[in-house]
Amino acid sequence: MVRWLRAPATETQVSHGQRLWLYVLAVIIMVLLVTPTLIVIPMSFSDSQYLEFPPEVWSTRWYEHYFESREWMQATRTSFQTAFLTMLVATPTGVLAAYGLHASQIRFVRAAFVLMITPMMVPLVLVAIGAFYAYVKLDILYTVTGLVMAHTVLALPLVVIVTGAALKSFDMSQEEAARSLGAPRWKAFLTVTLPQIRFAVVTAALLSFLTSFDEVVVAMFISGGDNPTLTRNMFNSLRDQIDPTIASISTLMIVVTTVMMVLAQVFGRQRKPK
Repeated sequence: MVRWLRAPATETQVSHGQRLWLYVLAVIIMVLLVTPTLIVIPMSFSDSQYLEFPPEVWSTRWYEHYFESREWMQATRTSFQTAFLTMLVATPTGVLAAYGLHASQIRFVRAAFVLMITPMMVPLVLVAIGAFYAYVKLDILYTVTGLVMAHTVLALPLVVIVTGAALKSFDMSQEEAARSLGAPRWKAFLTVTLPQIRFAVVTAALLSFLTSFDEVVVAMFISGGDNPTLTRNMFNSLRDQIDPTIASISTLMIVVTTVMMVLAQVFGRQRKPK
């Protein structure tokens, strides 16, 4: 333990002992962030008609109610379908946009980047209201197409930022060498650049999926009818009645999110360039 505290933590020879306060602070912050989330898990196994912690009687009653409910299953299918399609649209679009911004030499690149991340700076409720009125005119309100379009707008900034950060650490001379040997630009990108930033691309795809899957504000305005999202139904259920089913759904969402993050880490580290 003493040897570890004296060992350098960085290349600047700052020791772990000198950073001990930072580690303690990080642990405290993690506990404060994670604990409220973990409380939901035991609540989901309560037999009570209301949200109860700790449960007096343990049961899987609300999980059974969720899987047997046609309404919840429909919302779950809509959420997964929308999130998957959003990932398929936002990831390649954002990667190409980030690559274009990184490789471009025009004067207004910075302004274009700010424009790309505008959805992150605008309050979600304004995006939702704008999408609602636009979709009414386009007759795509309460459709999966409308949801995918809106969620893609929200996910694009994350894809651009994550991919752009990876491109900044990439040596573009490798791609230029491939192009000098006769490879078209698109082929040089696919065979040289993309394999070396794939972990960032996978991370961006994961974030775009989760952005759509967890989004509720925009969904409250533009989802419904035959295509309600899971988060919309959860919000309505919590507002209209305290239904413990939302605790079981929240637990399942935590599991899905955690599994996806772990898979992304494993996928990104399996094929590191040698």
